Amino acid sequence: MQAFLSRLKGLVFKSNRPRREKVHGKWSIGIFTGTSPFDLSADDSASNPVIRAADVTDGQANFVADPFMVHEGETWYLFFEVDMIRPEGNIGKIGLASSPDGFAWTYVGIVLEAPYHLSYPYVFKHGDDYFMIPETRADRSVHLYRATDFPLRWAHAKTLLAGRRFADTSIFRHDDRWWLFTDSGNTTLRLFGAAELGGPWKEHPRSPLIRKNPSIARPGGRVVTHDGQLIRFAQDCYHHYGDKVWGFSISELTRKTYREEKCPQPVLQASGAGWNRSGMHTVDPHLLADGRWIACVDGFGDGGAR
Repeated sequence: MQAFLSRLKGLVFKSNRPRREKVHGKWSIGIFTGTSPFDLSADDSASNPVIRAADVTDGQANFVADPFMVHEGETWYLFFEVDMIRPEGNIGKIGLASSPDGFAWTYVGIVLEAPYHLSYPYVFKHGDDYFMIPETRADRSVHLYRATDFPLRWAHAKTLLAGRRFADTSIFRHDDRWWLFTDSGNTTLRLFGAAELGGPWKEHPRSPLIRKNPSIARPGGRVVTHDGQLIRFAQDCYHHYGDKVWGFSISELTRKTYREEKCPQPVLQASGAGWNRSGMHTVDPHLLADGRWIACVDGFGDGGAR
């Protein structure tokens, strides 16, 4: 009887696990536009994907993904993960592309690399300086970089957090205070706060905000403000990694409280064909002067074959 119960328990446990789909393809980067961060779609002005692995000229790339962009002067700058192929094993580096209009992009080159894998280059401006927090979970840390010669040269400024495999750290400013979301294992969303960018950073009393939920835990893009509310984006990794992206309206964020509401429809999802046929997992929306939104996104599919 005991042996039977043990087998039964194992069967029940397995039935509650997420169903992992096997999907094949590569990541590439596109441009979407829309009326809000929740309403984005492909724009005819952009020949998606705008950046492919084949566009990388300073090495052989397996894929490009995790795009973030900023607008400085008359130029858009796009930063993204480049998965470089090496005999000893692929490694992630941070690449750069530029555009005069946000739609037609030219690859520039690798601007940041380390002895370990880099991805998710969350770039932002504070005061007169540009900063970047790339994902460095292979180093079990969150590192802050500052541009010494924007956009080409970056120097390590400070280590903000250490001791965990922090993934896809997303930083933002709210009520004169710094906050950041970060994930561990695609299932656990943590929230940290600090009075100053350099810290010290302390975990929020409600953190972890999400436990053991691969559908909504891992950050999936820049935290933005829309209609007076903060919006966070989350990757849905339930069926497979990078399946789709959900949006959440943050209704309350203080040093002691946190509340959010999930958008009823995915912000990004697989198209079923082409460069993003099987998934999408990063979005970086920006409000334009005419009231439209433009966003760099990534998609998993044919890798941008043309």
